[in-house]
Amino acid sequence: MEKKAAFNSKVLPYLLLAPSSLIILIFLFYPALETFRLSAYRTDAFGFRKMFVGFDNFSELLVSPDYGKALVVTFFFTLWVVVIGLSVSLALAVLANQKVRGIRFYRTAMIWPYALSTAIAGAIWAFLFDPSAGVLNYFFSIAFNFKPKWLTSQELALGVIVATTVWKNLGYNIVFFLAGLQNVPEQLKEAAALDGANSWKIFWRITFVLLSPITFFLLIMNVIHAFFDTFGMIEVMTQGGPARATNILIYNLYRSAFVNHDVGTASAESIFIFILVMFVTLVQFRTAGRRVHYQ
Repeated sequence: MEKKAAFNSKVLPYLLLAPSSLIILIFLFYPALETFRLSAYRTDAFGFRKMFVGFDNFSELLVSPDYGKALVVTFFFTLWVVVIGLSVSLALAVLANQKVRGIRFYRTAMIWPYALSTAIAGAIWAFLFDPSAGVLNYFFSIAFNFKPKWLTSQELALGVIVATTVWKNLGYNIVFFLAGLQNVPEQLKEAAALDGANSWKIFWRITFVLLSPITFFLLIMNVIHAFFDTFGMIEVMTQGGPARATNILIYNLYRSAFVNHDVGTASAESIFIFILVMFVTLVQFRTAGRRVHYQ
């Protein structure tokens, strides 16, 4: 008969939890509470002199045309990152799921960009799209005798940031899609084929339906990634320009806090982003979440 370990002391479990709890309190809960507090104040550059203004910081954000533009840019940026990113990732995962020679090498090549930091990914793509010395413009000049100004054009800059973000996050999406594809029962696809279904119908009626939990998970994670994890990329490539064309909400928050030294407005912006992401996530659970089918 196995003996189970027993703790005679009621204090010991709390002592074991104390280090982790202390770290969470200091680095998570305290900054969050301080953000809510500072959002009701106007402060100087160092946060020493404070003047209570209530909800004025929030009301100024709602009527600010610059913040409104940042909100619109963030919406389209997130939309394209999610739609293009998930579509391309699923297509590549289907290809990576094929049984061909050297498939492990191809899978590794698809996944490795995720190991890069956002700043490094931004630097690589900034070199590629450099208007004077970039590799892409070299081929454009040879083929079309034309060099687009990728990062200084309002029409093109956001598209470049979207492409960079999609490329950076491909590996993460492919890993999950590939794992899901490898767990789809072959018996279901064989039965559908015997009933006369072609490959296209088998994929959309069986494979894609069984991938719905993974797709829903990646939908939420890609939205969060687009909102929060692209700051370093934008800082390296465009600094929110040209003319605020790539100034998404998280970068606007950085400018308010560390460029304009407006701690109160920056705190209000962070709360606004938190509420917005929470709202978007709840909408996703209420809409797309209902179409998720678990085996």
